[in-house]
Amino acid sequence: MEALIPVINKLQDVFNTVGADIIQLPQIVVVGTQSSGKSSVLESLVGRDILPRGTGVVTRRPLILQLVHIDPEDRRKTNEENESKRNGRLCRGIEGEEWGKFLHTKNKIYMDFEEIRQEIEAETDRISGINKGISDEPIHLKIFSPHVVNLTLVDLPGITKVPVGDQPKDIEIQIRELILKYISNPNSIILAVTAANTDMATSEALKVAREVDPDGRRTLAVVTKLDLMDAGTDAMDVLMGRVIPVKLGIIGVVNRSQLDINQKKSVADSIRDEYAFLQKKYPSLANRNGTKFLARTLNRLLMHHIRDCLPELKTRINVLAAQYQSLLNSYGEPVDDKSATLLQLITKFAAEYCNTIEGTAKYIETAELCGGARICYIFHETFGRTLESVDPLGGLTTIDVLTAIRNATGPRPALFVPEVSFELLVKRQVKRLEEPSLRCVELVHEEMQRIIQHCSNYSTQELLRFPKLHDAIVEVVTSLLRKRLPVTNEMVHNLVAIELAYINTKHPDFADACGLMNNNLEEQRRNRLRDLPPAVPRDKSLSPTESLALEGEATQAAASGAQSALVSEQGDGGMGNWRGMLRKGEEGADRTMPQSLPPASPQRGYAVNLLDVPVPVSRKLSAREQRDCEVIERLIKSYFLIVRKNIQDSVPKAVMHFLVNHVKDCLQSELVGQLYKTTLLNDLLTESEDMAQRRNEAADMLKALQKASQVIAEIRETHLW
Repeated sequence: MEALIPVINKLQDVFNTVGADIIQLPQIVVVGTQSSGKSSVLESLVGRDILPRGTGVVTRRPLILQLVHIDPEDRRKTNEENESKRNGRLCRGIEGEEWGKFLHTKNKIYMDFEEIRQEIEAETDRISGINKGISDEPIHLKIFSPHVVNLTLVDLPGITKVPVGDQPKDIEIQIRELILKYISNPNSIILAVTAANTDMATSEALKVAREVDPDGRRTLAVVTKLDLMDAGTDAMDVLMGRVIPVKLGIIGVVNRSQLDINQKKSVADSIRDEYAFLQKKYPSLANRNGTKFLARTLNRLLMHHIRDCLPELKTRINVLAAQYQSLLNSYGEPVDDKSATLLQLITKFAAEYCNTIEGTAKYIETAELCGGARICYIFHETFGRTLESVDPLGGLTTIDVLTAIRNATGPRPALFVPEVSFELLVKRQVKRLEEPSLRCVELVHEEMQRIIQHCSNYSTQELLRFPKLHDAIVEVVTSLLRKRLPVTNEMVHNLVAIELAYINTKHPDFADACGLMNNNLEEQRRNRLRDLPPAVPRDKSLSPTESLALEGEATQAAASGAQSALVSEQGDGGMGNWRGMLRKGEEGADRTMPQSLPPASPQRGYAVNLLDVPVPVSRKLSAREQRDCEVIERLIKSYFLIVRKNIQDSVPKAVMHFLVNHVKDCLQSELVGQLYKTTLLNDLLTESEDMAQRRNEAADMLKALQKASQVIAEIRETHLW
């Protein structure tokens, strides 16, 4: 058990060299109000006057005090070492060889304890100023003596309320935060110091200790100045724990007064007087109070506390060592051969870029699609769904189709639906596929840009060491993508233009659709003829208008029979037969109308001059007009679906060939050609300003953690129990 405290001291020394607080080591933290006797308690434990003394604010920086017990054999060995180091000069203390060492003075040994006190004052003034200012930067002092027990204590500035001298207005908050920083460490033991001549219920030390240790598992109370209590009062109830119970106990001590200090009263004499006072005033509690009992109690508490904390501490050190090793690896080694390093980084980036597209990269993104998977999603989900959502007849009303048919006939009434109207309308619809196709190219281009950032962040950490190289690579790849974008857009534009250049009505899929449509129309025509009533005899009661309508229907039926014969004569001529699908009964009806009859209103179904009368959008179409529009719409839809299928297949292929594959094939040669130049080596491989510093810090911390791991590994398992 005695070996545990020196182990913690060694660990503290190891981590002090790198100035890190990442490891929370077990230690005793002394907390109390200003002038409550904290420093006096520490001096009693040391047995020497080593701390600055006086009224007001004296302790203005944390003092980490390590007490190391040495036996006579160690003294002889140290004596021999000092003899060789100091040219044979032997320095002995009053009662044996005692000395101190500061961390900030390296290996300098202080044999005179007055010099130690002066050095503490000088170091405090150097950092905190000479007029009552405080600092959170600790002073590390190690005392070697045969008269001390192994302890590690932290003396903190006293809790104060009102700023004095150069102290800032928030001095109370600063000191409180400083105290909480140390006592919040779950591996620390809190030594709460309270003066006996104040009420325990108003103790600031116990209050702040209870904030971080509400159960009191690591709080020990010390009552100072037992000899300064008012006449007629004693601390019996306080020391017995009847006022405020503390789990680890309450220990009373008697400090030296300022007069004793001024008269150079030794600590040994003070301890003897303290023992006499306790025997006289508190005889039943004398053996459980006093400085010597406090030292033994602290030693025992600290050893048991270290024993409990050591397994977790060992695990923590090993985990941190692994983390810092990984961090150091990510920083890389200093560059020796710049030419080889540059070529290696360029090659690695190009390989990672291509692997990300192919889906074989080391770092697979789990949060979202990226790289080749994203490009595949754009092709088959985004682009495919967009094309499927395009309505083949979108933007075309029946009136638009009818108007196009009539405009294509010119001044002559047409017997057949003009083929020009079909071509004009289908080209107009196919043209609508160009915009989503170009948008597909843009989305793939954006994803190729995103892959650059992905490779920089996840795949090639080394690039982060060289920000100029990283920026140069991003610029080269972006430029390459930018050059390929217009080429790919032009190809996609041409794919749509190719479809517009030649409307192939001989396409097998289109021929099948036309044949099926002809059969349907022929079947509908036969059904209409079958449902037509026989010739209606003229009736005297019929009005002239009604008889004319009946005659028109009969004539129309006859005309449709002639038209059907014409279609059958031309039907074997191939694809041209779709023009013969229509009946021209309206012309026959028009020809049989008497010239003397005045034109009726359009609502009654009579012929109207469309050139003189504007066609209302909502007017009812004649049977022939409906059939003409229906044929054109079906043909447009059939041909549009064929073209859309072609575009949906050819655009991804064009994008892959002209953009994705071209960039993959040319990326490395482009990077090497643009960046692998002797004149650019030094500039591109310039590390960021803080990279070298961070690498050194990580290396120092890793070395400290490895050393700490070795120190803990030296402890035999039996020491823990």
